[in-house]
Amino acid sequence: MKGSVLVCGFSTRHVARSARRAGYTVYAVDHFCDQDLSWYTRDRIRFDELDDLPGAIGEICSRHKVEWLVPTSGAELLPGRAHLLGTPPNHAHRFMDKLLTQEYFESLDIPVPKIMPAGQFPAMIKPRNGSGGWRNRIVRDNEELSRWLEDFDYPPHILQQVVPGTAASVCCIADGAGNARAIAANRQILRGEECGNFGFSGSLTPYTGNGTALMMDMAEKIAGASGCKGTLGIDFVLGDEPWAIEVNPRFQATLDTVEASTGINLFSVHADACQGLLPGSRPSSCGFSVRRILFADRDVEIGKDLSPLTPAVADIPWPGTFFEEGHAIVSVFGWGNSADQAMTCLDKNMKRVRQYMG
Repeated sequence: MKGSVLVCGFSTRHVARSARRAGYTVYAVDHFCDQDLSWYTRDRIRFDELDDLPGAIGEICSRHKVEWLVPTSGAELLPGRAHLLGTPPNHAHRFMDKLLTQEYFESLDIPVPKIMPAGQFPAMIKPRNGSGGWRNRIVRDNEELSRWLEDFDYPPHILQQVVPGTAASVCCIADGAGNARAIAANRQILRGEECGNFGFSGSLTPYTGNGTALMMDMAEKIAGASGCKGTLGIDFVLGDEPWAIEVNPRFQATLDTVEASTGINLFSVHADACQGLLPGSRPSSCGFSVRRILFADRDVEIGKDLSPLTPAVADIPWPGTFFEEGHAIVSVFGWGNSADQAMTCLDKNMKRVRQYMG
């Protein structure tokens, strides 16, 4: 199956690249519209707020013949003007709500951190809706709870048991008819976890810690029963046992490291799964790949063109782009025959990027 696809959502570069390499004509609606997104797309529109996303999708569809709509983060529940290549909104809906996701895990007898009664601490507080983990915090008393509520304008939320372990995820493929295949296990790199910041900032693939095989088995059970189509990701905390945390019913931010580690084209596998065809077995790893997001440590304008640093970088800003302190600037990669080699390569590339930017 080939044709034209519109990849839409908050960040689309990784999916657009995979789709282009799979032989599709690619259009995009994206919040960033970074320089390298233009390398993989025939046309693209940038949007500011998620409320602007439907209008931008309509604009692209009025300009071009779009055969397939592929949602990423922020676009999971949007109706489209083209055939959907992914999870239907009625199935994605329950996984956009963390309380409904909690109930889903419990219905499958999957280990999940329990909901904490009011007044019991420590607890992990999360908004019921949203992705990326950047608002998740551990609160230790009512004062910290009140501060979190004030900081984020009192959103609907849940309080979960704090479970120790490594943040991990499994990239899965599902056919929407009860069948699923785990593609790769990843270690999630979280931003400032030691100081209570659980926002996603990268991934290492494959993850080979104790319990990984059981985690992948659980992920296949979760994905198969989910009603999702194509690729989806299941987040875990992997301690003495795997604890299921979330389901992402769309392409995940781990796509780059999954493809580099397995050698597969995830968009092709995704499209096949939407037509009912799954891989016959889990792919083996051909190496380790790591991606880390470089964040601005101060307000900064990027004066240099970072594109000469590819393939060590992606999500490349246009020269002259201004970033506020704490905002993501660019993704940096490392590779190797072991996790240690990949991390060493990443460290060297991080230093190279910082030096290049001055």
